[in-house]
Amino acid sequence: MEPEGVISGRTALVLGGARSGKSRYALALAEAAAPERLMIATAQALDVEMAARITRHKAERGAGWATREEPLALVAALSQEARPGRAALVDCVTLWLTNAMLAGRDMARAIEELAALVPTLAGPAIFVSNEVGHGITPTSKLGREFQDWQGRANQALARACELVVAVEAGLPRLLKPAPDLRLRLR
Repeated sequence: MEPEGVISGRTALVLGGARSGKSRYALALAEAAAPERLMIATAQALDVEMAARITRHKAERGAGWATREEPLALVAALSQEARPGRAALVDCVTLWLTNAMLAGRDMARAIEELAALVPTLAGPAIFVSNEVGHGITPTSKLGREFQDWQGRANQALARACELVVAVEAGLPRLLKPAPDLRLRLR
């Protein structure tokens, strides 16, 4: 029996802005979910700063984590790697979307395939994604297209995942399952 107040699920989406604490929260969630853990990293070391960031993040995770770098074939990686007793953590959906857009992928199809896969995964999975809808509208066409696809991806994953948590200033806020709010307007 779970302690009172604990909400559990097999799949989770963790949303937040840059430096919100979403990755740290997702790591803790994965560590609590399964004895074996796999980071599916979507970042690419295309410059010195990103290479250093990737190295630092690997060191911060420690020895209890395996890593698979997968900038584009996320659906295939999850299909191959998700299993009972192993938490798969995708960090992050935002970089995967960026990679897919720049590679000229069919974005609607890529998002649909990922969301359709979520409920079929054999083990626990956690997705980290940026919430980009709280900021200003980008001035470039590419920026606006990306913001739109990011919003669509977050919505699709939120529907597919059992749990959705927003992290702001390091503080998690449960979005799904949503509280039963019975509002009445006067």
